[in-house]
Amino acid sequence: MTPPTGTSHKAFLAVAGNIGSGKSSLTRLLSQRMKWTPFFESVEDNPYLSDFYADMKRWSFNLQVYFLSNRFRSHKAISEGPESVILDRVIYEDAEIFARNLFEIGKMDERDYRNYVALYEVMTEYLRPPDLLIYLRANVTTLLHQIALRGRDFELSIKSEYLEQLNRHYEGWIRRYRMGKVLVVESDSLDFVNNGEDLETIIDMIREQLR
Repeated sequence: MTPPTGTSHKAFLAVAGNIGSGKSSLTRLLSQRMKWTPFFESVEDNPYLSDFYADMKRWSFNLQVYFLSNRFRSHKAISEGPESVILDRVIYEDAEIFARNLFEIGKMDERDYRNYVALYEVMTEYLRPPDLLIYLRANVTTLLHQIALRGRDFELSIKSEYLEQLNRHYEGWIRRYRMGKVLVVESDSLDFVNNGEDLETIIDMIREQLR
């Protein structure tokens, strides 16, 4: 897939969604089909994730600053590079969903949260938002099933209540989002990893949005 007809500029797509919604898988599949450069979320090499799930209050600020730094570098590379790209999770999710939720449930103290938000606001002033944000909406049952399937040890302790809290924040953020186009994909009934027709359905929806 090339950039939208009538334009020569590079395109910037991003895939957003809760833990286990299939963001990385969809990013990989779309990058293969579209021949666009993928940028993936730092998970396997993340030095804080396992500690965070063992003790959220102790490690929440460290984890969020790590993600903020990592995603800022990805966004900066996207802005400066010449190619069309697909990004696995955007920097806005860190502040709007994860850090906000940690603060609200008492896992990040107010001083750290305010400091984090101030840093986030300064950094995002310099970033180009995606041309299209693809939001994978999934219920908690779907999320838990997919988390179990991928079998990351540090994720197996995630509670359904935590995922539900994150889902509520995602829905609020998507309603408020005004930085570009949004494509909401109801993913509970889709298997775009194993079913080619489901993947084609999503690609057709993306083409329509980019047209």
